[in-house]
This record gives sequence, structure tokens and C-alpha cells, in this order.
Amino acid sequence: MALLLAVPSVACAGRLGAQIAGGIANSHDVHESKVDLGGVWDPQWSWWAIGGWHFTAVLEGHVAYWHSGEADVHNNVFEFGLTPVFRFIRGNGVIRPYIEAGVGVRLLSHPSISSHYTMSSAFQFADMVGVGASFGDRQQYQAGFRFQHLSNASIKEPNPGIDFEQLYVQYNF
Repeated sequence: MALLLAVPSVACAGRLGAQIAGGIANSHDVHESKVDLGGVWDPQWSWWAIGGWHFTAVLEGHVAYWHSGEADVHNNVFEFGLTPVFRFIRGNGVIRPYIEAGVGVRLLSHPSISSHYTMSSAFQFADMVGVGASFGDRQQYQAGFRFQHLSNASIKEPNPGIDFEQLYVQYNF
């Protein structure tokens, strides 16, 4: 019985964060602006320490809004998804830089943006790489830059994908 009572507290262990990002896509004659709200769960795992740096992982949930003034089919697209993110981060210091990468899944409200540009399916994969830093007296703040690519991995053609460059800030509770 005690084990069953302990399981929820173990599952919720870690730290939660809130993230906001803004980005643009200027590829394939598509010009999209994006605002992304994210929830982050950091289980505070740490492994493979090398010279004051170590690896860690977080899980991010996202809700994003795309807008284009040039789209003639859907100039407003919503994006929903999850991404596990792996980081290589400095283990100490007032400012702790990191590099990060992740691959997740996304669901789009509309796969067609214009009459000449469609993502073909609402289901997409989202891969990203980025750089950032955590800071603050409890390392409660983070800021970074990400390059993100969404594509359906040729599940359905055409599969042009879309690339976003994003800046983000995050607060960890």
C-alpha cells in the first residue's frame, strides 16, 4: 500500500517550467510568424559528466499559433505537440550554457497554408537543435535560440516541410 502511495509523488518529481517562444519561417516562399507556449517537465536527471558538463533531458508540451499575411488558404494555423529534449549543460556557475536537440510529434489544425504550399498531413515530426543558458539564483530562468524543422517524413507527398528560427524564454518553478 505504501508503494502505491509513493508512485504519484515519484511520477511528479522534478521541476515544472513555462516557456514562451517567437519565431519566423522564411522557406519555400512561405513567410510564417509563430508564437509558441510551452509547458516543461524537468525530472532533473543527470548523466555522463565530462569536464564540468553533463547530459540532461526535459519533456516539453507545446501549443503554437502560426500566422501569415500572404497565405490564401489558411493564414492561421494551430500546432499541438510533445518533444523530449536532450541537453548538454554546464554543471555549475551563475550562467550555465547548453546545447540542445530533440525530436517530437506535432498535430496541425490545417496542413495547407496556401494554394501552392501544403504540408500534406496534419501529423508532423518536429526536430530541433538549439543553444541557450540557464541563470538566476535557483537557475530558474532560461533563454535560447532554436532552429526547428517540421515535416511529415514523407508519410504523404508532397512533403516540403517548414523551418522556423525561434527565440525563447522560460521560467522554472
